[in-house]
Amino acid sequence: MGIDLGTANTLIYVPGKGIVLEEPSVVAVDQNEKIPLAVGKEAKSMLGRTPGNVIVVRPLRDGVIADFDNAELMLKQFIRRVHEGRTLVSPRIIIGVPSGITSVERRAVMEAASQAGAREVYLIDEPMAAAIGAGLPITEPTGNMIIDIGGGTTEVAVLSLQGSVISESVRVAGDELTECIIQYMKKVHNIVIGERTAEDIKIQIGSAFPSDGDIENVMEVRGLHLLSGLPRNITIKAPEIRESMSEPLSIIIEAVKRTLEKTPPEIGSDIVDRGIMLAGGGALLKGIDKLITHETGIVTHIAADPLTCVVMGTGKVLENFKQLERVFSGHFRNS
Repeated sequence: MGIDLGTANTLIYVPGKGIVLEEPSVVAVDQNEKIPLAVGKEAKSMLGRTPGNVIVVRPLRDGVIADFDNAELMLKQFIRRVHEGRTLVSPRIIIGVPSGITSVERRAVMEAASQAGAREVYLIDEPMAAAIGAGLPITEPTGNMIIDIGGGTTEVAVLSLQGSVISESVRVAGDELTECIIQYMKKVHNIVIGERTAEDIKIQIGSAFPSDGDIENVMEVRGLHLLSGLPRNITIKAPEIRESMSEPLSIIIEAVKRTLEKTPPEIGSDIVDRGIMLAGGGALLKGIDKLITHETGIVTHIAADPLTCVVMGTGKVLENFKQLERVFSGHFRNS
């Protein structure tokens, strides 16, 4: 099976069946019993609404495992769900990981998967998996540029001949955009909102680049007023939300520019011809393709289904294992 173990969502692909699981990377644990009560959507719906003995954890932060035990619990539950409770035939698992993670972090991912029942674990860098999933010709001697904006990391990579020519990973992505909205609401409107509300604001009226009708794009938000401590309704506009997200967006743009500056000239001309491909959940932010085009002068395309690019890539590698063996960045076999 192929797994996109993301900060925000986990997706699993099984050859012959396609994507069989797409759930938030969240686990709810009973602290007294140390057992998982819920994983995925069910656990996410409990965020901010649990009694004292139950904690809801996102075991991945910035694209890497921050809480090993809970990550392993979550993976086990997801793998069991895919196998519909049947005893595991130890599977071969390919997992997409951020290109910038350390060897210790790579080891943690491999161990969590092997503890969850994998026979063999292969790691593939997310930009490579996303490029394969988006249908870029990575086996040919032409330069392809991909930007994968996930929940915890943004990956920028230039690929050619099944390898990475140059890549950069910054730990700024969807989560930081959400956090900026929370801080903005607190500073400017004296309103405290939760992560889920901020996420809704980002999806509904968030944008990276000005567009016609922006001013009319408004949303009513309910939160706790800082001074009175009572619930309060306010109306916010799209331009102010764009302003609140400007700092993390500029960090992403800088990473793209740095990567382009270091790209060899022959490959650079390929990228100008072919354009830049955007993948990951962050590609769904309105106007992000226009912002990148505006800042770099290179046409930017959004993948057909940006959320599933990485997991589709791991699936294609599983199905063409021999031809694509050179794309792996790590391998672990359970003895």
